Amino acid sequence: MDDQEEQLEIVNEQGEVIGLAPRSVIHGNPSLIHRVVHVLVFNTKGKLLLQKRSLNKDVAPGRWDTSVGGHVSAGEELSLSAKREMEEELGIAGHEVEYLYSYKHTNPYETELVTTYRCTHEGMIRFNIDEIDEVRYWGLDEINESLGKGLFSDNFEDEFRTYLSLQTPRQSGP
Repeated sequence: MDDQEEQLEIVNEQGEVIGLAPRSVIHGNPSLIHRVVHVLVFNTKGKLLLQKRSLNKDVAPGRWDTSVGGHVSAGEELSLSAKREMEEELGIAGHEVEYLYSYKHTNPYETELVTTYRCTHEGMIRFNIDEIDEVRYWGLDEINESLGKGLFSDNFEDEFRTYLSLQTPRQSGP
């Protein structure tokens, strides 16, 4: 095992830390739940920024995904993790994030306890070219029409359905 490999907290369904393991052990074992944060970045017109994952990624390469998504570092507070990931992935700093909800996402590869935040951003996006091939804003109707067609990661499709199910018509968007 590489001494520099990212160590992730293993949590139970309530988010309580029950262990620590290398990323390579957690990824590929859906019985081990780990925490991630997502940030839904909207512009002032209510469009949602999505990132197209690099073809080099081990999960959902080349698929459109949540604006920001990343692992929570061991001992890190969730909202600080969300802000860190937003700066690392998109170059967006200095924004407050609003907590939306948490849910469990599982697939044959992994199980994540996802905590989702929202923010509104207008201006420059300087995305991480090692992780992201492209970013663009999508209308919510455009996303809805494209679900199930292989454009999006399964995680984003789960995220988007969760988001829509918890919004009232006045709340969709920023």
